[in-house]
Amino acid sequence: MEKIQVTTPMAVSSFNPEFLQAHAELWNLTFSYLKAMALECAIKLGIPNTIYHCGGAASLLELVISIPVPETRKRHLPRLMRFLAVVGVFSRDSPTIGEEVIEKGMGIYRLTPLSRLLVDDSIGGIGGNGSLSPFVLSQTTKYHVSAAMNLSKWFMTEDKEMPFRAAHGTDLWDVMGRDANMNEVFNAGMGSDSHLAINFIISKCGEVFEGISSLVDVGGGTGTIARAIAKAFPHIKVLGIGSSKCDMMEQIPQSDAVLRKYILHDWNDEDCVKILKQCKNAIHSKKLGGKVIIIDIVVGSPSKNMFEAQVSFDLLMMVITSGKERDQHEWHRIFMDAGFSHYKTKPVLGFLAITELYP
Repeated sequence: MEKIQVTTPMAVSSFNPEFLQAHAELWNLTFSYLKAMALECAIKLGIPNTIYHCGGAASLLELVISIPVPETRKRHLPRLMRFLAVVGVFSRDSPTIGEEVIEKGMGIYRLTPLSRLLVDDSIGGIGGNGSLSPFVLSQTTKYHVSAAMNLSKWFMTEDKEMPFRAAHGTDLWDVMGRDANMNEVFNAGMGSDSHLAINFIISKCGEVFEGISSLVDVGGGTGTIARAIAKAFPHIKVLGIGSSKCDMMEQIPQSDAVLRKYILHDWNDEDCVKILKQCKNAIHSKKLGGKVIIIDIVVGSPSKNMFEAQVSFDLLMMVITSGKERDQHEWHRIFMDAGFSHYKTKPVLGFLAITELYP
């Protein structure tokens, strides 16, 4: 009888530890969208707050009793908690899982540094800097997720519209104009992030505001940053104005300093130059330390985690806006094209940076 040789796409010998690790990593990447959805679920169910109320550690039984879900869903909570612990949102003392765990109250879940950032302000947001739960919810909306699903289609067509507009027929700002809930969620998210960022900057980089008697926060949303600066530096007259393109390019009041946080990354290079020229024109004390203060990302952190956060935000800009996150050389070119003479940049909060830009 003729011997039949069975061939496979890959020899058995190639199933080495490196291959097995790559296989697992591929699975993890494929299902990584579930991390964002599980995180959103944890926040909406109030799990970080529940564990905080239990002193920072809660048994699985306490969680099953306390988390407000129907009885038919309670038996699924252990699986959600196991996943959240595996990906680092919470820590878990017991590796076991199942019905017996619920019955015996086994499995202690604790807050981690990450989940402490999700505890509500009113009950003890970390370090007095507030909860970042609103930020998470503002970036995991149905609008964001469905827009991201259009990324591959966008790359394969000649359509000039960004994926967000392709998915929804308009841009993010118009969506917020017609969807009151989305507007509230987004502004709350930006406010929570701004609260943390400005508190850090005031406490660690307060010298940025030295010698300033007036400041305009352009595109400051609900005024979180403007209020924080005015409270920390009562001698500074702080004005916050809206974030429309007209406001940023034509209607910036005169002041010692102009502040921009998370604004320029929304725009292409040409528009950024126009915006910065208007900022430069608004500085009335050009020879006395007047400047533009930019809080934004400078891509290129030496930390892998920080760099991943930076390029993730850049991909988000590709999906939602016509802008992008920029590296040091790209920022330099924009600053020089806008007519500024010099600037200095330093990192804040790991993946963010603060730049003082001088006429």
